[in-house]
Amino acid sequence: MSPALVIAAAFAYLGVLFGVAHWADRRAHQGRSAIGSAWVYALSMAVYCTAWTYFGSVGRAASGGLWFLPIYLGPTLAMVLGWAVLRKMVRIARTYRITTIADFIGSRYGKSPALAGLVTLITVVGIVPYIALQLKGIAVAYAVVTDGAAHGIGAPPWWRESTFYLALGLAAFTIAFGVRHWDSTERHEGMVAAIALESLVKLVAFLAVGAYVTWGLFDGWGDIVARARQVPELARLLTLGDAGAFAWSSWLALTVLAGLSVLLLPRQFQVMVVEAVDERHIRRAAWVFPLYLWLINLFVLPIALAGLLWFGSASEAEIFVLRLPQAAGAEALLLLAFIGGLSAATGMVIVETIAVATMVCNDLVLPWWLRHAAQGRAPADLTRPILRIRRGAILGLLLLGYGYYRVAGDAYALVSIGLISFAAVAQFAPALLGGMYWKGASRDGAMAGLLGGFVVWAYTLMLPSLAKSGWLPATFVTEGLLGVDWLRPEALLGLRGFDPLTHALFWSLLVNVGLYVGVSLARRPGAAETSQALLFVDVFERTGGEDRPVFWRGEASLPALEAVLARVLGAERARVLLEEQARARGVPVAALPPDAALVHWVETQLAGAVGSASARRLVASVVEEQPLRVEDVLDILRETGRLRALSRALEDKSRSLERATAELRAANERLQELDRLKDDFMSSVTHELRTPLTSIRALSEIMRDDPGMDVAQREQFLNIVVAETERLTRLVNQVLYLAKIESGHAVWDVADVDLVAVVQRAAQAAEPLLRDRGARLALELPPGPLLVRADADRLQQVLMNLLSNAAKFVPAETGQVRVRVVPTLADDGTRQVTVEVHDNGPGVPAAEQAVIFEKFRQGGDALDRPAGTGLGLPISRRIVEHLGGRLWLRSTPGEGACFGFDLPLPPPAPQAGP
Repeated sequence: MSPALVIAAAFAYLGVLFGVAHWADRRAHQGRSAIGSAWVYALSMAVYCTAWTYFGSVGRAASGGLWFLPIYLGPTLAMVLGWAVLRKMVRIARTYRITTIADFIGSRYGKSPALAGLVTLITVVGIVPYIALQLKGIAVAYAVVTDGAAHGIGAPPWWRESTFYLALGLAAFTIAFGVRHWDSTERHEGMVAAIALESLVKLVAFLAVGAYVTWGLFDGWGDIVARARQVPELARLLTLGDAGAFAWSSWLALTVLAGLSVLLLPRQFQVMVVEAVDERHIRRAAWVFPLYLWLINLFVLPIALAGLLWFGSASEAEIFVLRLPQAAGAEALLLLAFIGGLSAATGMVIVETIAVATMVCNDLVLPWWLRHAAQGRAPADLTRPILRIRRGAILGLLLLGYGYYRVAGDAYALVSIGLISFAAVAQFAPALLGGMYWKGASRDGAMAGLLGGFVVWAYTLMLPSLAKSGWLPATFVTEGLLGVDWLRPEALLGLRGFDPLTHALFWSLLVNVGLYVGVSLARRPGAAETSQALLFVDVFERTGGEDRPVFWRGEASLPALEAVLARVLGAERARVLLEEQARARGVPVAALPPDAALVHWVETQLAGAVGSASARRLVASVVEEQPLRVEDVLDILRETGRLRALSRALEDKSRSLERATAELRAANERLQELDRLKDDFMSSVTHELRTPLTSIRALSEIMRDDPGMDVAQREQFLNIVVAETERLTRLVNQVLYLAKIESGHAVWDVADVDLVAVVQRAAQAAEPLLRDRGARLALELPPGPLLVRADADRLQQVLMNLLSNAAKFVPAETGQVRVRVVPTLADDGTRQVTVEVHDNGPGVPAAEQAVIFEKFRQGGDALDRPAGTGLGLPISRRIVEHLGGRLWLRSTPGEGACFGFDLPLPPPAPQAGP
């Protein structure tokens, strides 16, 4: 393909990544995160899949068959089984604003700058081969796509080789991508968004090539496997080895190595820990990331077998992803495959170099500079020097990667180069994982373990790679150092039977763990290490509230603390942070007390920008700190525990007081409501009593003042007096009866009652009332008795009230009243019986239906309303509710009314057994 076309496509793709990053950064500055999604978080983890995955896995499958799987089985198991470890790492990093793996380990062991610096040095040495791997992948892919040949190196001098300028270009792009300006926050939202897109691109490209090869060049999986089985050399790739000869040690070593690397590689720590927006995203990523690994490896073996069948040789197996589309003339797919490989390599380079450059700046250059720079000559603003240091570190890392590519690039396959780096970062596992769960681990133990493991790794793996590349005598590998056989790097102390990687991993981790545990037990941690151990191991218990322990004693001043914040973060950012802290404490900025909590807070803010070790040194330069002993740490813990207990007790008392206050408020409101109801009731009662009394008095006075009144007139007045007296008696009796029910003093005779019989008796008693009105009564009753738990007399009183009301309101001569009894089911599924009294009267207006059951409320027009006390329905409602039921009304004006009530039925008796 035309080099101009390939370069243009590559720059266009990188431009898209840059645009996505710029868009995400702009949204982040507006307070709208573009990466606040579990899917983006899981996809960013796929930066694990680099050029090694894209090209090297096919090469490994072409030579070892299924032996490419452990590299992805390890991360799968680490995420599925060890997501809780990742969650703890995220919580620790977020709480103490930790931004690199070196800072994580150094901070755990007393914020040790020496330990953080050692981790950084090991990282640089171990990661350089991995950067070389990406440069090799891009260089070879470009050569294949543009002129069809995978050129080796060594012929042209470095200043004439395109890979050198590729390294410079990647350095410039990474600087523009990730550190184009100073940002004191530890999160790079633009980078994460771009990496998530990059993960999709390389997955789509690899799947497209795999699908084309499987179903375009061949007739599916079955066809490829069937053809491979016919070739003995290829048939063995479909198995794990000869029976009884499976190298379990190598499989286990690769799985463990990959599982550790997915947590410990600087780029993985950056995207999984530092860039994590929400801990809850880890649960989804725990299955989405393994799913991604499964998808991107789905066609690895088919592509490897197809390439071997197509070309008949494994000499270029690592570029089968390009060779197969190229051989078939699928130029568009070839370009897509190249972009996928470029995406895989650049994604790793961007994240890895940004992470490692931050480590170099924070844990190597800054501590040295702050220690040796003269106090008066040190700049007041560190933002520009920090930015320059990080840019220079990125350039230096890529040049070192190019140098390793020149030295060992042709002697090693992509996978072999990657495994060298994996084994290097695996040396962090004891110090990091042990420090998260073992309080007794010490700085000296971590330092000894890291140094011992790194030396053994370099001797057994790194130096042999240089010897095989011709930069060291070959006898170093075959005969051992100084010709001593038991010092052979690939058979140390006479240990044979392992492949070089398993051998190196076994010895390095054995020495590492042994020294880590042994030295920690021999030399107990000091006060600073003990305090950090408590905070790391118990991070979920000790960092949940404002009473977290602060292990610091001394004297400080607010202006000095503000000045050191402004020196690193800028004056504007420092002012905003101090205002937020003042609001959190409820005091003005000028009144912030320069206590231990504020000193710790300032140090934590600085740690997010320059690392824990440099932050500690900067704070120490402006405060007077008193050294702590282990006993002081325990005293602070006890005091914090006492304050926590006191705070909890105060919270409990406060909640109890709030509950008591709420209960008193509710009781007071209830009393006020009862007092209002009493006043309303008394007003209603006196009003109802006054009406008949007024009538009786007026008629009596008329008869007294007129002795010669006509006999007929006098008899009429006397009949009215008698009727009003009876009405007055009924009213008094009903008021007294209602008062008894509401006060709970009414006497009830509850028993099993036949509801059907009660309805029939009530109907017989009400028949004269209905006959006087010329109304007809119809009963719809179930056959046989229907037992309910009730007071028969009170129940008949309810029915009589409903029937008498119906008789009052039905039209004369054409009135119809229907009583219906039917078993039903309540809303909760329990059995009940419903009694309905229908009439064909005028119905109840909608405005009156809500108040018809209140005391002294009567339906109908006030001018032609039948006589009544207005207490029948309230008394009936109280009776039904006491019996566990509900009285209700259903009415459409002009179409009659239906009053009814529901009563619970007893559960059916259990049936006797056979």
